[in-house]
Formats: sequence, structure tokens, C-alpha cells
Amino acid sequence: MLNFMEWFLPLVLIVLISLPLIKVFRGRVSVVSAKRRLFGHVFGFFGVVAFIFGFQLLFQNQLMAAETETAVDLMTGTMAQGLGFLSAALATGMSALGAGIAVAAAAPAAIGAFSENEKNFGKSLIFVALGEGVAIYGLLISILIINKL
Repeated sequence: MLNFMEWFLPLVLIVLISLPLIKVFRGRVSVVSAKRRLFGHVFGFFGVVAFIFGFQLLFQNQLMAAETETAVDLMTGTMAQGLGFLSAALATGMSALGAGIAVAAAAPAAIGAFSENEKNFGKSLIFVALGEGVAIYGLLISILIINKL
């Protein structure tokens, strides 16, 4: 079951990042003003995180006694397993990053080619799909790595 910190901090991050964007979508605030507010909210989030971690440091002795028994049970595994999970995460993350870069370059070109000649739709769609294939291959590699652990 999730404790207070594991559900509260992501919820605060989502709320603080989305609040300045509401007025932009409604058309009431300029983009420059929204950027300033967004940076303020992001720094506010990190301030809340620093406050909560400082609060935990004050009461660390009381929390440590309660968590010691469960933490030892959860920390099982070898260094090789940890590096395996890290390599799986890197394979997925880097392939998704590469796919994003490929699609960012191919999709506008495909839209431009389609707008000039409608017969180019199939040809241009292939290049966009090839860029997305990179992310699928990275996910497949990470699944294979995790299955070997």
C-alpha cells in the first residue's frame, strides 16, 4: 500500500504544473505570463519537497525504528540484478527519446508532402512508422533483459 509521500508528492506536482496552464487554454493570460507562473509553480513544488524532506529529517529517529524491519525485507537482490534493471530502463528511455526525435523530424515532412500531393500519404506514413519502431525495439530489448534476470 502506498504511504502518504508516495501519493502526495506526485499529486502536488501535477496540480502545481497544471494550474498556470488553465488560464492560457481559456485565453485569459498571455504565454509569457504563463511561463513565469509555471516556473514559479515548479519552484514551489521543489520548495514543498524540500520542506517535507526537512520535516522528515527532524523526526528521522521515530520513522527509522518503524521502517527498519520492512526495509530489510524489501532490499533483496544482487548488484547484477540492479544493473540489469538499470540497463532495461536505459534501453527503453533512450529508444523512446530517439523515436521522439525521429518522429519530430519525419511527421512535419510527411504532412508537407501530403499537403502537396495526396498520393504521397502512404510513402510518408512509412517514415513516421519507422521512427516509432525504434521505441518498440527498445521496449522489446528491455523486456528481454528483464526476462533474463
